[in-house]
Amino acid sequence: MAIVFEKPSLWRRLWPLLRGFDLWLLLAVLILAGLGLTAMYSSGFDHGTRFADHGRNMLIALGILFVVAQVPPQRLMSLAVPLYVLGVVLLLGVEFFGITRKGATRWLNVGIVIQPSELLKIATPLMLAWWFHRREGQTRPIDFIGAFALLAVPVALIMRQPDLGTALLVMAAGLAVIFFAGLPWKLVLPPVVIAAVGIVSIIAFEPQLCADGVDWHVLHEYQRQRVCTLLDPTRDPLGRGFHILQGMIAIGSGGWWGKGFMQGTQTHLEFIPERTTDFIFAAFSEEFGLAGNLALIAGFTFLIFRGLMIAAEAPTLFARLLAAALTTIFFTYAFVNMGMVSGILPVVGVPLPFISYGGTAMVTLGLALGMLMSVAKSRRMMQS
Repeated sequence: MAIVFEKPSLWRRLWPLLRGFDLWLLLAVLILAGLGLTAMYSSGFDHGTRFADHGRNMLIALGILFVVAQVPPQRLMSLAVPLYVLGVVLLLGVEFFGITRKGATRWLNVGIVIQPSELLKIATPLMLAWWFHRREGQTRPIDFIGAFALLAVPVALIMRQPDLGTALLVMAAGLAVIFFAGLPWKLVLPPVVIAAVGIVSIIAFEPQLCADGVDWHVLHEYQRQRVCTLLDPTRDPLGRGFHILQGMIAIGSGGWWGKGFMQGTQTHLEFIPERTTDFIFAAFSEEFGLAGNLALIAGFTFLIFRGLMIAAEAPTLFARLLAAALTTIFFTYAFVNMGMVSGILPVVGVPLPFISYGGTAMVTLGLALGMLMSVAKSRRMMQS
């Protein structure tokens, strides 16, 4: 008597891998990816294969998301120390053997050319979440000092390259972990007050501080120039202020409803520098106007809100801190990019997630989303 084994369908074989995915988070990603492809087609259709490459990068990020989502948070926690140590060692390698391009030493040749600072965007919050998880229920002031030291090492090494944008992202993710781990408000408020006083002082004394020959000591000269250009972009309208002024013109000319898909004059007459990368928000604003901007901001708000919900419902302290830090990365990316293009923040070279062209950044986003999805899956699997 022959025994016939029924071959399971493809869906039945995939279901165990897909079960537990957070559909709301996936929906937010798909909305932003759709807006990103639309913006890239318009702004980059005459940039060779840029649109196709952007779509390819999204598919790679989606694959990374799917694979990393299968890794439980406990396994991710075991990778925290090795990834952090590897990242710091690679940053030290950049310090001594790095490749210099356009005045910045950010790359390292290890058979292939890599940018180690990208790894630290994920490795640093992962390490800090592990640090506080090991001290759950008995956190002391010395533990917060240790956490700040762990954060300061990669941030200082990245600042030396110099790469202010990446340093800012790593710092934001690390500070989010430290804050959500229970940093007392009495330690939070003094730096906030000092920063506010510093910003007001720079604005008030801008003519003296931005005069030629003045050295700020704490910043590189190009960073000082970026801050001064932010305060008064008209001081060098055809040089350092050109990016900001053209971005503001494009955003303003979009009006309520925009000029229409592929109808942006500032964009297609090439007045907007880096219109497919750092300044793609200006191109998007010109063609889709305030209505399009509100839709884009709503998409990011939805993504951030869902990430915070996943963090609040996570089953362990490590998972909660990691999810909150990863969500902070998305907020920082979007806020800094939109702020610098709009002229309210200095230009620091931070891409707009899912919208700007960039393979390395897209891989980092896919990795972060995969970890966030892993946390969401772990909660759902425990409830089932």
